[in-house]
Formats: sequence, C-alpha cells, structure tokens
Amino acid sequence: MSLEPSSGEVVAAASPREAIEGRIFVVRGLRVMLDHDLADLYGIETKALVRAMTRNRERFPEDFAFRLAPEEWETLRCQIGTSNEGRGGRRYAPYVFTEQGVAMLSSVLRSDRAVAVNIEIMRTFVALRRVVEVRDALRRKLDELERHFESRLAEHDAQLAQVFSVLRELVAPPPLAKKRAIGFTPPEGE
Repeated sequence: MSLEPSSGEVVAAASPREAIEGRIFVVRGLRVMLDHDLADLYGIETKALVRAMTRNRERFPEDFAFRLAPEEWETLRCQIGTSNEGRGGRRYAPYVFTEQGVAMLSSVLRSDRAVAVNIEIMRTFVALRRVVEVRDALRRKLDELERHFESRLAEHDAQLAQVFSVLRELVAPPPLAKKRAIGFTPPEGE
C-alpha cells in the first residue's frame, strides 16, 4: 500500500488509516512508527528522514523519537519479518517516532506531502486512542457486571443450599423409633 499525493491530499489503494494502522507498534509502552515506514509514507529515503531529524535533534527529545535497543529491534524484526543484517538489512537499529515526534516531523520536512501524511497519521493515532478508550470502558462494564452477578449467584447459591437441605430432610427415611418389646421382659438386673 502506498500513499500518493493528489492535489495536496493523501490517497491510497486501501484507506490511509489502514495503511498507517499496520505501521504503528507499541514499544516501551508507547505507540510508535518506524523511521523507514514514515519515510515510505512521506515518499523520501529513510536516510533523508533520519538526517532531517538529527539536524534538528533539539526538536526531538527522547519522548518524541529514540533509537531502538538491539533487543527491541530484534523482537520487532521477528514480528514484522524484516531481513537480518548481512542480507540487505539495516546495520543499525531504527529510530522510532511517537505521535508527538511524527507531528514534529512535518515542521522539519516542510513539504505538502509531509503535511498531508501527518494529518492522516494524527487522525489514525486519535482513532486508535478512541478504540482503546472504548475497549477499556467495555472492560470496566464487564468487570462491573461480573461482580454484580457473582454477588447475586452467591445469594442464590446460599438459598439453593437451604432448599436442598430441606429436601434431603423430607426424603430421608424416618429415624427408627425404639419399639417396646412385646411379651414378658424380665426386670433389669435379674
């Protein structure tokens, strides 16, 4: 899926949101995009994007952009299936950009396409946040319903235990009563 500029707007074979959503990953608890994915969306080379970022490093603090640690890159590479070093892969772990870092890129890259792509990326990040909020609200409601029904079931369990106890008493055979012996019984002690 590639995004093509068309009179200042971003268009794609699939929706721009779908093209972007598949390129957002969670690293260190943050939603991020890889430098080469962003470069692809912006229609520039990865090294040009990284160069623009490093020339303006003061605009990209650690919470905006950071280089992946080798183990993070290895884990991510296994998930997305990129090639290994020595086989045409990267020599260095990529930079990743948080939502704020992506927003800052449009001011650094200064192209119509960068602005259009950034608008779509920001919309996608917002949509993902909404999905997470809805999911969290549903999880909280489900937890609440579960607690409610567990307490109701506990009441019903106690009531059912009482009913079964009474039923067991009703169907139990009557206790054997001591029968008086018929006939002559010698007095005790004789």
